[in-house]
Amino acid sequence: MTRSIWLRADDAVGDWDDRRRRITAGLEAGVDWIVVDESDVERVRELGEVKVAAFREGGDVHVMDAEAETADAPDVLLVGKEGEGDGTVDLPSDYAGSADLSTLRRSERDSGAFVRILDEPYEDFAKAAAEAADYTIVVGEDWQIIPLENLIATIGDETTLIAGVGDAAEARTAFETLEIGADGVLLDADSPDEIREAVRIRDEASRETLELEWAEVVEIEQTGSADRVCVDTGSMMSDEEGMLVGSMSRGLFFVHAETADSPYVASRPFRVNAGAVHAYVRAPGGQTKYLGELQSGDAVQIVDTDGRTREAIVGRSKIERRPMFRVVVETDDGDRVETLLQNAETIKVQTQNGRTAITDLDVGDDLLLYHEDTARHFGEAVEETIIEQ
Repeated sequence: MTRSIWLRADDAVGDWDDRRRRITAGLEAGVDWIVVDESDVERVRELGEVKVAAFREGGDVHVMDAEAETADAPDVLLVGKEGEGDGTVDLPSDYAGSADLSTLRRSERDSGAFVRILDEPYEDFAKAAAEAADYTIVVGEDWQIIPLENLIATIGDETTLIAGVGDAAEARTAFETLEIGADGVLLDADSPDEIREAVRIRDEASRETLELEWAEVVEIEQTGSADRVCVDTGSMMSDEEGMLVGSMSRGLFFVHAETADSPYVASRPFRVNAGAVHAYVRAPGGQTKYLGELQSGDAVQIVDTDGRTREAIVGRSKIERRPMFRVVVETDDGDRVETLLQNAETIKVQTQNGRTAITDLDVGDDLLLYHEDTARHFGEAVEETIIEQ
């Protein structure tokens, strides 16, 4: 699941200077959304490129005028502040007749409901608002976890649920509630360190974890030269990280990043020497891409030896002709998969004995592999018969 950080920066935060400092800290940290009042949308756009959600100002007539696509139009229009959503106006006995809900229903742009969970009736109101809203922001008061659990269980599929939090620790709790978590959090914090930590927790919560397995090397041979690809990313990798690559999409080999120094070559911890141009590399969202088609700005998946993943952006793809090894492994269920890797001491794979140079690999060694019983069509997993050999 992709998680998001919404940073609150409306007039409840303070004057424009206070709001601007918070917004700037959020932009530098990498938040996904800035939440302001409608009058500040254009100011936010001037500060940087980010999605903007805006609290409605001026009543329903102003909302209708705001439907026009203008430079200062928000990406999402929020209703509920200074109304029924935050308790400024008493809740009606008939929730469906609420002015706020009628506004949501007639909005032609993406809309959001803002609800403070003051007591149980407000939890019911949030459920009703979620039926009409693309996004539902809920801010707990005395009770936070139980209402959030109830809302995740009842409206999780109807809307994008955003939970109000005051710090990074609360953000982690919101992302982990009921083992499903909120889709995002509305962070109300000034500290740049707190904002950065919340973003780090978002990234951690959004990461896919893969089940890697061992497969036995049954063939390894030197071949002729081929066009091989070094993938240089905009991220530094650790000793336990690399990429998943292979000639067959159903079996991708773990190849280490070049984090180790040698007597002849300096480390390149942003680089994975990934194999020949025809091979696949795993990308975010479970997709694969051909190594030879990677370009600056493409997203690839970094994975560690425990299967934890994160996203990296390709900064450069370097293709050169080099001598290669052909490596064939067999999985526990008898499937054989293979790949081509450059014949050089700097290319390291993961065996059960640890990080091993491809030049030291022997038949009988066990290699770390990501294996799945699905075919690929244009990088997407499909249920059809495809023979790769």
